[in-house]
Amino acid sequence: MPIPRAIRRLPFLLPVLLAPAAAWADAHDYRYDTVHSQVVFSIDHDGYSRPFGRLRIARGWLSFDADDWSRSATALDIDLSSVDMGDAKWNAAVCGASLLDCGHDRYAHFASTSVERTDATHGVLHGTLTLHGASRPLDIPFRLNRLGRTLYGLHTVAGFSATATLDRTAFGIGAFPNSIGHGVSMWLEIEAIRDDHARTHHGTTP
Repeated sequence: MPIPRAIRRLPFLLPVLLAPAAAWADAHDYRYDTVHSQVVFSIDHDGYSRPFGRLRIARGWLSFDADDWSRSATALDIDLSSVDMGDAKWNAAVCGASLLDCGHDRYAHFASTSVERTDATHGVLHGTLTLHGASRPLDIPFRLNRLGRTLYGLHTVAGFSATATLDRTAFGIGAFPNSIGHGVSMWLEIEAIRDDHARTHHGTTP
């Protein structure tokens, strides 16, 4: 029985059909989408509540290898002066010298040291956070939500959700110990747009 022509051509078509999937196997650079990315934090207020605040990512880049996450890396700056607690006077107090001291150290800087994949969609980003003049290790568990083209094919976007916790006193922010908690909980909703020039055009502060 003759082999249909379409089947005979399959070995030659496979490389073409698989080319898009293979393209994802390399690490690509992305710039952080500062509009669609959110950094939210919460801290205890004298035992009454845990108010939420928001911070803005100023700039940064992400290199992500969907096939081998250990080849991925990132660096970003968070603009502390963008702090939003929902009240102008409260914002000014948090930004003051006794707390974030935004006038002296405006940016918090995070740089990864390694990326660990724990299952198909989850991993841990290991790195160093520099805040208030102090640098400390920080581990950030995260989930890869989606990697793909936008609806109209304008961009390739990588989306992540992440959480982190830190002790503010480890960064020398010890004011008001009896009314403000030490532990800070953080949530990050991140979108990054593929950009081969991200490290050059969206680099971070030293």
